[in-house]
Amino acid sequence: MTSVTKARRTARLSRALGLALTPKAVKYFEKRPYPPGQHGRGRRSNSDYAVRLTEKQRLRAQYQLREKQLHRAYFEAKKLPGLTGESMIELLETRLDALVLRAGFARTILQARQFVSHRHILVDGEIVNIPSYRVKPGQTIQVKPKSQTLEAFADAAEGSNSDVQASVPSYLSVQLEELKAQLVARPKRSEVPVTCDVALVVEYYAR
Repeated sequence: MTSVTKARRTARLSRALGLALTPKAVKYFEKRPYPPGQHGRGRRSNSDYAVRLTEKQRLRAQYQLREKQLHRAYFEAKKLPGLTGESMIELLETRLDALVLRAGFARTILQARQFVSHRHILVDGEIVNIPSYRVKPGQTIQVKPKSQTLEAFADAAEGSNSDVQASVPSYLSVQLEELKAQLVARPKRSEVPVTCDVALVVEYYAR
């Protein structure tokens, strides 16, 4: 699949879900901020099921997870004390790939996942190449010193990704010029820059 085809597919998904999923999708979404297809401008289904399904798809798309992965996060969260939705977001947000993105080391969640898989990321000084690795408060994430000279990381250290990222959330302490970050607290839903009504996602899976 070419990069152009991927961009178009992402743009269509962005329009279907009502939010831009990547920097490249922004211009397409702004130009046509309604669902694709000949009935895109018409009224969308507002059934309870459709609303919950859309919220679930929005959450899944922002973390770029397979359905099985998101469903597993729901079951894990269900076993934890407190609100299932809050716990679910915390589980997703403490994934290594998500924190690499939030720290500003990558421009998209897919790029962050690639950086982890290609062994560019250290956790407490050790290479971790599993994107779903769960980072614990107090642990430090850093781009491997030998990788810091790569163009993507050199640009990131200069803040080049700030144009597509929300401000660094309070649960992360970031030294961008050193490409280093520490998870200082458990992420709270109100602090996580994700567009989703997580209560509806929980209702979708609990049906």
